[in-house]
Amino acid sequence: MIAFVFPGQGSQKVGMGSELAAASSTARETFQEVDDALEQKLFAIMRDGPEDQLTLTENAQPAIMAHSLAIVRVLEREGSIHLSDRGEAVAGHSLGEYSALASVGGFNLSDTARLLKIRGQAMQAAVPVGEGTMAALLGADIEKAQALADAAADGEVCAVANDNDPTQVVISGHTGAIERAISMVRDFDIKRGIKLPVSAPFHCSLMQPAADRMQQALDETCPRPLRLQVYANVTAARASEPAEVQRLLVDQVTGRVRWRESVLAMQAAGIEHFVELGGKVLGPMIGRIAPEAKVTSVVSMDDIEALAKSM
Repeated sequence: MIAFVFPGQGSQKVGMGSELAAASSTARETFQEVDDALEQKLFAIMRDGPEDQLTLTENAQPAIMAHSLAIVRVLEREGSIHLSDRGEAVAGHSLGEYSALASVGGFNLSDTARLLKIRGQAMQAAVPVGEGTMAALLGADIEKAQALADAAADGEVCAVANDNDPTQVVISGHTGAIERAISMVRDFDIKRGIKLPVSAPFHCSLMQPAADRMQQALDETCPRPLRLQVYANVTAARASEPAEVQRLLVDQVTGRVRWRESVLAMQAAGIEHFVELGGKVLGPMIGRIAPEAKVTSVVSMDDIEALAKSM
């Protein structure tokens, strides 16, 4: 059985989608539809940069989604591969959950782009620049990371934000607490702590203003019934009812991305093949979580053609 998975922030890079757009009118139409929805030349930033503009949260989030959904549409229209016919479930890492939902009918493309623009702006605005940050803990499992976060907090917010795989956990919170955590990693038998080049402390309680904004946005643009179930970030369990999906998307802004548990849950449900659409970030994580699983990353037209032939 197959699960289609979608990457999150950090998978963006200048040039993304350009080869696909050159090869496919379907991809070009997808990028234009996103540009029109946002009233912005986002694809030009994806294709040409500058990198600092692409890295901005409010641009990176819809850009990554647009790239993933362009691949979905090319697969469906030019490869006759429909996700709901070939897959058992979908999942996405953080903003990738919106890509996953859009791929199975939860939102249309224009609404997804607008929601992610709002999400990016709200997350950026939730905490003044410099007051919050994130760090990757290398060589840390969830227990070590939680113990470190608890010890480093000292009255500030320091939370596990992403449980990515058995060797990498990301923490998020006040800058002082994160810096204390980095200085304490050896005390918790963690190999290394690396401050991440992010502009805000995602997936922790400091994001509550952004969660409130997304509640409002999702009340105005509600999810629709899904053609496949989604494994939600905050529960690592299947969801399909629109009201439940909406609640989980709001919870996700402040909640932990339980990616390691999600992959294990999908594997336990019989998923043997994970297909990452739009990046090569989740594949290595899945390889460390479920070494016996098959992983395919689809980014280019050649990748799409190879996947279509193999299925």
